[in-house]
Amino acid sequence: MTKSRLGDFIRDNLEPILQAWEDFARTIEPPALTMDDVELRDHAKQMLQAFAKDLAQPQDEAERSARSRGLGKRERADTAAEVHAEARLVSGYTVVQLVSEYRALRSSVLTLWAEDVAAGRPTDMEDVNRFNEAVDQALAESVARYQAMVKQSQNMFLAILGHDLRNPLGTIVTGASFVMQAHDIPPKYVLVATRMFNSAKRMSKLINDLIDFTRTHLGPGIPIKAREGDLLKVCEEVVEELRTFYPEKLIDFQAPAQLEAVFDDSRIAQVLSNLIGNALQYGAPEAPVEVRVRDGDDAVVVAVNNRGPLIPPDKLAGIFDPLVRIASSVNTDYTERTSLGIGLFISREIVQAHGGQLTVASTADNGTTFTLTLPRRQGA
Repeated sequence: MTKSRLGDFIRDNLEPILQAWEDFARTIEPPALTMDDVELRDHAKQMLQAFAKDLAQPQDEAERSARSRGLGKRERADTAAEVHAEARLVSGYTVVQLVSEYRALRSSVLTLWAEDVAAGRPTDMEDVNRFNEAVDQALAESVARYQAMVKQSQNMFLAILGHDLRNPLGTIVTGASFVMQAHDIPPKYVLVATRMFNSAKRMSKLINDLIDFTRTHLGPGIPIKAREGDLLKVCEEVVEELRTFYPEKLIDFQAPAQLEAVFDDSRIAQVLSNLIGNALQYGAPEAPVEVRVRDGDDAVVVAVNNRGPLIPPDKLAGIFDPLVRIASSVNTDYTERTSLGIGLFISREIVQAHGGQLTVASTADNGTTFTLTLPRRQGA
């Protein structure tokens, strides 16, 4: 007796399967399927046909086909599962509801097929395994596309938000600066204006970090304009600025007399400010932050060390990841002292754009050291 093949069953029973899928899916909580019948079946038919085609192929060819549907870069057009995910996202579906649809589709096919073979016709159970693999692959494609689109939307929102906040914040900075320079108002108003100015500058730094973060996800990366310059001068300016901002902290700075290199001065200043500021924030209050600059033949090395608590190895591995906060103490005000958590990520991106490296090491004896290695010439 001829075996019942699942691929043939799917092709011959598309309408009953789609109806069963629709009926089953409408029972899912939270209720995901709120569209009309045409929209409900928009891509399910194409996916079922793709499953049937895979099942009709010899095993080796089916395996090659499955590998070709991997989630990496490819030349082929979007699959029905990927297009389906985009349509569901636009319709307001959550990822949980999207996954529920595949559960309904799998259940509909297997339940109906089980009823069809209940009379005792022999079946090829290998078809079930291959069908489940095909559904899992389609589900993975849908979730990956859904996640990518959500992430892109979030980054676009952050980019627009950052750009739109710049103008009103600039007005606050300008107004506060104007009041600070006035000589015909009481000192208490000047003090308030100074606090507003300092707070607005900190907000401006956060917004700039936010914009840089979105650039790394929406565009070619953080732009740099490298030119010949004195790196030592940039280091000294950043150190003096932070000494002024943290008068109660000590920064021990050692460097050679001059360091010529090709770099983007404003971007490297941003990196140094992030690294030294991070060291001042999380280092031991009684110990100085050490900034050491070394001159090599092909590269310049800047090491920033603080004597704060040891960062556990599992936390150290992700310290450059965006939006990751590393708890360096158990103080109750830790959350208040953290920023967006993207400063180190942006610093690494800037250094890599220069062709350099940014690494970190943390030990109980030597504290935590961030090491910036920058080539003296771009492309070196």
